[in-house]
Amino acid sequence: MHWLLEPLQYQFIRSGILAASMIGVTCAVLGVYVVLRRMSNVGHALTHSALPGLVVAYLMGINLFIGAAVATILTAFGIGFISKNDEVYEDTAIGIMPTAMFAFGILLMSNTKSFRDLSAMLFGNILGVGTSDLVLIAVIAVIVLGVLALFYKEFELFSVDPNYAKTIGIPLATIRYGLLILLALTVVAGIQAVGTILTNALLIAPAASARLLTNRLKTMVTIAAALAVASGFFGIYLSYYFGLSSGAAIVFVCTVSFAVCWLIKFFRR
Repeated sequence: MHWLLEPLQYQFIRSGILAASMIGVTCAVLGVYVVLRRMSNVGHALTHSALPGLVVAYLMGINLFIGAAVATILTAFGIGFISKNDEVYEDTAIGIMPTAMFAFGILLMSNTKSFRDLSAMLFGNILGVGTSDLVLIAVIAVIVLGVLALFYKEFELFSVDPNYAKTIGIPLATIRYGLLILLALTVVAGIQAVGTILTNALLIAPAASARLLTNRLKTMVTIAAALAVASGFFGIYLSYYFGLSSGAAIVFVCTVSFAVCWLIKFFRR
């Protein structure tokens, strides 16, 4: 039991596990809807679009979360606005806007004097979270999970059977924008854990793993959340004992869990 208890004597480890658990559950639950809607590329796009907001916030000396939130929400609205009339397909808008935003962020980073400090934005620093970070992550988690619970049926139909949802009068455009905004907020929370580059893995891997094991939405959400929390816990322990990057270790465990679920699905055939 010594190996299990030793890391917990450090406050930064306990804070990191708490942050990873909150971020993991939020990403995993929302990720189920993203996977069912086949919107994985949107999550990937929003993680990239957060970078210029982070850099601007850093240069202005304000909270990095604020900059990331503004950038990702603007990008989410931009994608929805550009593609709403089908004159530009959604995948085209997703390919253009976030790429431009990410390039703009890199340009801003190249003009700063402390690239090393800004590199944490790309790769995260979950072991460096403070009390204010934990509070903000908790607020985002409550908002995202609360909205998903409050409009559970609407999001379920939107993800599983959008044609039926449209027939019974559910405003699909509103639900779509809502999902994009929730994605933007979740990306902001995930950036603290694993940075802009790896956040999409937290959104997709646990949900995709759960999707391999069940077709029932509530069960899928439960499994995805459990896998995300476990990945955060074991990822931080791997980083502690082997000197690895915490964010990368968490994503590695997520990927391994997906591989295991895929093998289980494969041998069940």
